[in-house]
Amino acid sequence: MKIAIITLISFALSLKLYSFANPNADTYSLTIEVKNLRNAKGVVQFALYNKDGSIPDEYYENYYKIAIGEILNGSSTIIFNNIPSGKYAVNILHDENKNGKIDKGFILPIEGIGFSNFQSIRLTNRPNFSKASFELKENKSIRVKVIYM
Repeated sequence: MKIAIITLISFALSLKLYSFANPNADTYSLTIEVKNLRNAKGVVQFALYNKDGSIPDEYYENYYKIAIGEILNGSSTIIFNNIPSGKYAVNILHDENKNGKIDKGFILPIEGIGFSNFQSIRLTNRPNFSKASFELKENKSIRVKVIYM
């Protein structure tokens, strides 16, 4: 009986140590692409969110991960690696002046913005985490439409 318990504990500890030694277990890559940018000015900011209520995030304070992509031929692509499985949403900013924030005219953004699962943004179709989120449980590629208002 003691040998069986010791063997079971040793096995459990071995599994735990394996998970520390192999941090990529149960993690995935997420490739995000944007196309049809209106110009090649600036950069594209890719923000990844993993919590309900985290978007909209006008000042980029609630993101899980963020990355900057260069613009080539009207497109930009970024890959987030080692992302645990779960629910995520993406927010894109075509940051034409590279200041890291959404610049606005009177009320509306003057730079391009986009969210996963959104083809348009209106007062009656405002982004939130619930609407923009998707499940990540394998390596995935998505395309996000950048909207200019």
